Amino acid sequence: MTASQRNLSAAIDPDKLDRLAEVAIRIGLGLQPGQDLLLTAPSSALPLVRRLAVHAYKAGAGLVTPILSDEEVTLARYRHGHSESFDRAANWLYQGMAKAFSANTARLAVVGDNPMLLSGEDPTKVARASKANSVAYQPALEKIVNFDVNWNIIAYPSASWAKQVFPDDPLETAVAKLADAIFAASRVDQDGAVAAWEKHNAVLRERTQWLNGQRFHALHYTGPGTDLTIGLADGHEWEGGASTAKNGVTCNANIPTEEVFTTPHCRRVSGHVVSSKPLSYQGTLIDNIQVRFEEGRIVEARASCGEEVLRKVLDTDEGARRLGEVALVPHSSPISKSGLLFFNTLFDENAASHIALGQCYSKCFIDGDKLTPQQIAAQGGNQSLIHIDWMIGSGQTDIDGVRTDGSRVPVFRKGEWA
Repeated sequence: MTASQRNLSAAIDPDKLDRLAEVAIRIGLGLQPGQDLLLTAPSSALPLVRRLAVHAYKAGAGLVTPILSDEEVTLARYRHGHSESFDRAANWLYQGMAKAFSANTARLAVVGDNPMLLSGEDPTKVARASKANSVAYQPALEKIVNFDVNWNIIAYPSASWAKQVFPDDPLETAVAKLADAIFAASRVDQDGAVAAWEKHNAVLRERTQWLNGQRFHALHYTGPGTDLTIGLADGHEWEGGASTAKNGVTCNANIPTEEVFTTPHCRRVSGHVVSSKPLSYQGTLIDNIQVRFEEGRIVEARASCGEEVLRKVLDTDEGARRLGEVALVPHSSPISKSGLLFFNTLFDENAASHIALGQCYSKCFIDGDKLTPQQIAAQGGNQSLIHIDWMIGSGQTDIDGVRTDGSRVPVFRKGEWA
């Protein structure tokens, strides 16, 4: 380790980092004795990866297998790789991951790469590589979106990411600030983190139980630039916080999380909506997104910046112009209160109510584990190679639940639970 790396590592509180690792294994994954763990992370996150391995083996893990990525290796491909390579992906790797998940291996992803890493690279190459990777990843992704196994995503404050969030600070200060923001949002900034997560999960469970009891037919959003009706899938079920995977393990897929979410009906969305926060997507900041839906499909789309990338995303496949998720997040959420733009969906989606283009979660259906893909599609679930969340909620957003008889129930007023 270089002197610079030691200084950056010293900027991250080791006790809180260890707490994050413990929460990821115990609450995020609910890792079971004898269960194997597949772990992916950027190479910069090795200090966290090592703590994760310790807590995983303490919890009785069978075998922990880490797979590391590296920013310089990624950039080398874009700067020196042959053109035809951008239409390829490591199918063998994803097939192996799918095989591991079929054998009840748990999945943990650590995010932390520079979110703008590819901002200076050829956008056509980025789009081609992204599509090839999405196609190759499908066998493994299906196990995740169908919640076959317990899985979890957490974050590590890498130096390159920290400089994006805090560009005016010295590097060590930026890393320390991002670390503190991650620890606070992940509820590991104080002792008793496991208990804090149990309390937070109870609050989210109360929200989902209320929504599931209402059986709304649709949600109607109004606010500046927004008049949007999102039909909810037939037999939809709201989820939030801790959920039980098909393998019987209860886990928190995202740390942090402030959302409750369900599946919209991909053919019953109408009206127009504008984004309330920028979307960072593969090195491009897409801002002021404005779209109009007809019969569930986006028929008009604009953005003040990143519009070309937005259009490429929408043209990925037929399902890319339809919704696969709708999520409710109060404007007063801790991540919103921080005032930070993280350039990372894991955090930014928990600052505001949001929608997601693309693939739906079969978990968000009553008895979803028993439904075939054809039944899910018939009930309004969307299918796509992508799943991209973007924020539409603010302190000026009102949301009504609409019942089948047309009667309305206030759900949000001025961005808060009504």
